[in-house]
Parts: sequence; C-alpha cells; structure tokens
Amino acid sequence: MNKHIGILTAGGDSPGLNAAIRAIGKTALGTGRMDIVGFRDGFRGLLENRTMRLDREGLSSILTLGGTILGTSRDKPHKMPIGGEVMDMTDVICENYRRHNLDALICIGGGGTQKNAFRLAQKGLNIMTLPKTIDKDVGMTDLTFGFHTAMEIATEAIDRLHSTAHSHHRIIVVEVMGHNAGWLALGAGLAGGADVILIPEIPYDPFKVAQAIRLRQQRGTNFSIVAVAEGALSADDHKKYQTLKKNKTKAKEDRNPKAEKKASDALLEFDLYRSTNTLKLSRLLEEMTGLESRITILGHLQRGGTPSAADRVLATRLGSACVGYIEQGLTGMMIAVRGEGTEPIPLDQVVGKRSTVPLDHCWVSSARNVGTCLGD
Repeated sequence: MNKHIGILTAGGDSPGLNAAIRAIGKTALGTGRMDIVGFRDGFRGLLENRTMRLDREGLSSILTLGGTILGTSRDKPHKMPIGGEVMDMTDVICENYRRHNLDALICIGGGGTQKNAFRLAQKGLNIMTLPKTIDKDVGMTDLTFGFHTAMEIATEAIDRLHSTAHSHHRIIVVEVMGHNAGWLALGAGLAGGADVILIPEIPYDPFKVAQAIRLRQQRGTNFSIVAVAEGALSADDHKKYQTLKKNKTKAKEDRNPKAEKKASDALLEFDLYRSTNTLKLSRLLEEMTGLESRITILGHLQRGGTPSAADRVLATRLGSACVGYIEQGLTGMMIAVRGEGTEPIPLDQVVGKRSTVPLDHCWVSSARNVGTCLGD
C-alpha cells in the first residue's frame, strides 16, 4: 500500500520553495510507493481541507518559479483567526490529517513553522520539516534555502547604488531584511563593498559611523554606502530592548498576566519606534557629516523572483533527502544542511534556536580587515 505524504508551505515566501516542492514530489512519485497531496496556504489549508493535486505534469515546470504554487500564510494552528476570533484549531487540523490518511506531513518554513510543526508532532502526527528563510536564522542547520537569492538581490542593489552615491556625493543608507539576524546585511554588504555594515549582533554608535564617513571625506571620497539590517540597533536602543525583553520574561516566570501584558505592549511600542530607525539614522548622519543622505529600503523585493542556482540545488537536496528519511521511517525531524550533506535533527532540538552571526565569524573579521566600519 502506498504511503500518503502531505506538503505545506508556511510563513514568509522564500525563493526555492517550488524547487523543494518539486524535489519532494518527484522523488516520492519516483519510488512508486508514495502519493503526494499539497495543502494550500499553509496550516490554514489543512484546517479547511483545501488541497492541490501534485502529479508529474504539475511538478514539471515549477523549478525556476519564485513564490510557492501552494500559497502560504502565517496562520498558526493554535492561534487561528476564525470569524473575528483567535481560536486553537490544533485538534481539527489533527483530525483532518487523519481524514486524509496521511502517513507524514512535510512542513516547509522558517523558525515559526518549526515551532508550529513541533506542536503537531507532540499531538502524535508524523511531521518532517525543511528549513527555508531568506534570513538564514533557523537554528541547527548550516544554511537555509532562500538566503542565497536574497543576498544576491541585496548585493545587486548595493552595486547599483554605488554609482548614484558617487555621482551626487551622498550617503545612501540601504536597509536589508534579516529580522534579528545580520547574515543578509553582512553578506550583501561584504559582496557589494558597503563602507559601513550595521547588524543586530553588534550594537552601533552613530558617532562612530559618522566618524568613519568623515574619514572617507578627508581622504577625498565624498560618498558612502551604509548597509543596515532591519534589526540593527544603536547601543542605547539595544539596552532598552534587552530590558524590555527581561521584563516580559520575568513577568512570565512570575505568572503575572497583568505585568506580562504590560511588558508585551511595551515591546510592541518599541517595535513601532524602531521601524523608523533607518530614516532616523539617515537624518542623523546627514547632520553629523554635512553630506546629503538618502535611504533605500529593499523590503519584499528580496523575497521575489527566480531563485538562484544555489538555492534551487539546496532546495532539491533537502526535498529529495526528506523523502528518503521518511522511507526509513523517521519522523519528528527537520532536515538540516551539514556541509555537502544533510542530517535529520529532532524538532525539539530546533525549536527556540536561532542562528545569528557569531562575533568571531570569518565574515565579521573579513569586513574589519578591509576597513569596513561595523559601528562599534
């Protein structure tokens, strides 16, 4: 009897998702012992029984497509918006899993998806996951697909901004995605020759950034490119943020709902405040250096378009390996990248882990060695 395998894509879209779907589908169908069904729009599709047939014909032309043919959403099984309310629909999702006679469900996503998938695994479902995110911040894996394409897009943007910065003698501040990890800004900044790179792992001093730009002026270079990760904070703001997080943790440990809500509201207010950090930094550097400053926020541009060859290869490796592990009877695992190979990692070891840039990482030392200012 054939095994029935489900696939869903959840969280933010990422280049390489269709390559992963294709690899899973073609590998599974190639065994002659598996059937594949796709669920539309993440966990909501499983909740609402909205499926897509995945056969050889449907899988044959999706390798180079951006986005995901299955659609995606950020809906969580235990916090699902239903009719104006937020409800725990985990049990309904588990029931639908069994109604479809699934032998395994492959959830493709980032850190949030790993958590949501683990909750389903704890309910007894056979769950496997693949790590995808442009941020490269999923723990316990060397790499995530989507990162390479996004880094190429950000690098190309920095390349193009050099000429306009040079022509107008300006500072151009480029905001790069990455959430609270600096991989994307650091990689693109290095590859694009940014003069300043600011990442969340290294709280920055605006005065030192301005000093580095003024030094370039003194040497006859009247323009600068500043690559800043969306989660980067000044040293002062970083201290405030850490205090707010500690307050929430303490309130949770003390089981004080009122204090926890107050701390959560304060964090939300801080997130709103820091959403304009790039603009504030640009204006501050303009005041400090006397140079005109302009901002470019790359935003969702980094998620779209054709995936790079590297991401297609990586997604294909992970997707095909996942099917092999399912054939071996493994479950409750994320398929991690380990050098040129793959390794199944138990989901309970993945959940809550985040991959951030180590301060002694070779990318950091390389940036410093070539004279890039990191703001500290």
